[in-house]
Amino acid sequence: MREQCWKLSPSDFAFLWEECKRCFYLKVAKGFSRPRPIMPKIFTLIDSQMKSYFSGRRTESINAELPKGVVHLGEKWVQSKPISVPKRTSTCFIRGKFDTVVQFDDKSYGVIDFKTSHTKSEHIPLYSRQLHAYALALENAAEGKLSLSPVSKLGLLVYEPSKFSGTERGALSLEGSLSWIEIVRDDTAFHHFLSEVLSVLESPSPPDSAPKCEWCKFRDTVRDMDL
Repeated sequence: MREQCWKLSPSDFAFLWEECKRCFYLKVAKGFSRPRPIMPKIFTLIDSQMKSYFSGRRTESINAELPKGVVHLGEKWVQSKPISVPKRTSTCFIRGKFDTVVQFDDKSYGVIDFKTSHTKSEHIPLYSRQLHAYALALENAAEGKLSLSPVSKLGLLVYEPSKFSGTERGALSLEGSLSWIEIVRDDTAFHHFLSEVLSVLESPSPPDSAPKCEWCKFRDTVRDMDL
């Protein structure tokens, strides 16, 4: 029997996994996804403008806490080799698209996510999983896929709007501050997380839904209806 190798998306490691492991299982194991959420256009515009503005810039001009380097790549797909996790019968590989990679002057790299508005402290560990996944994929890339090593920094660049202003000519701007939140790299903890993920996926049936999962409630209601 061929060993199962699950395709895992870093974007699912944050809120989908945290909100409902049943929904996570159904997406990865059965290809049954939730409807895609609608992203407000303003956040998409701010995000794209930030990435365009910072592309090719020196880190010193962005934030003093960052090591010296250059914003090197933006929004590139990565894919890892198959990853084996101790005590698990299946393997996995990571495939996803990161926000930004910085190349530091010491020839190492940093993987960065841009965030708009205040980032809740309880969400930082969730974003950490995503950044660790991208780092692992870059350092252990599948053949022919983007490979960068070593990755020495992980973190969030958070833009928080605080002032709306305009000029006599009618030009308007949204001003704010940019802060750096560093994520301490802990590959051991991330592999423990992958082990937990695989333990769920290796089950022959999905786990129970989360008590507050509205999507599971909707699916169950539709299933029970006599149409």
